[in-house]
Amino acid sequence: MRYFFNGKIEEKDEVYQIKIPFNVWEVCKKRDVIVANIVLDNIMIDCELMPMEKGKYIIHLKKEDVARINLNLEYKILLQIHESLIKMDANSPYSFDNPIRKIDSMEGIKQPVDGLCSQTCIAMLAGVTIAEVMNVMRLHEWQAKMGEMISALNYYGLNHSDIVIYTEGQEVTLPKCCIMMEKMGLYCHYLVHYDGQFYDPNMPVFTEYDYSKLRGYLEVFCE
Repeated sequence: MRYFFNGKIEEKDEVYQIKIPFNVWEVCKKRDVIVANIVLDNIMIDCELMPMEKGKYIIHLKKEDVARINLNLEYKILLQIHESLIKMDANSPYSFDNPIRKIDSMEGIKQPVDGLCSQTCIAMLAGVTIAEVMNVMRLHEWQAKMGEMISALNYYGLNHSDIVIYTEGQEVTLPKCCIMMEKMGLYCHYLVHYDGQFYDPNMPVFTEYDYSKLRGYLEVFCE
């Protein structure tokens, strides 16, 4: 998967780094040093992600990598983490050519207990029950993050963008259908946007949203 966000190169003791605005463990379950690459200012750079603490990582760059880059500017950065998806679709009866359904409508579903927002979003998108999604994902309350949600979309044959876009509270025009990540303390809260309406597992459907709470989104194709 690829991840799109704004970032700035920082220099400390001749070490060049970019902070990653999301928890890498939650997204791809990789640990230790991670091999990756970035596209920055139309330049592709091979790099390593260095662990800091509790899933927080920095992108480590060499001096020669940043020689032609203005360190005073903030850039739009495309990060690719290789082989970063959790696999749960090996025995799926669905595929992108044969999805469980075409997303041409959306029914709101309320999560029965806190911590099942991820499973509830997948249930809404796939048109199935939360219980069925929990059986597919094999995860319970507070366990399912974006990486597992992407794998669940793959299981149900629901095609999606290969880029998770991190907006970090900036105003944004959302695609017709997407999974939204919302800031919520130590965790992310997930909800679905479809055709101008917001489907939150905690509440009824609504049409107005405070984008300052939005961390980012993943587009789910519905055409």
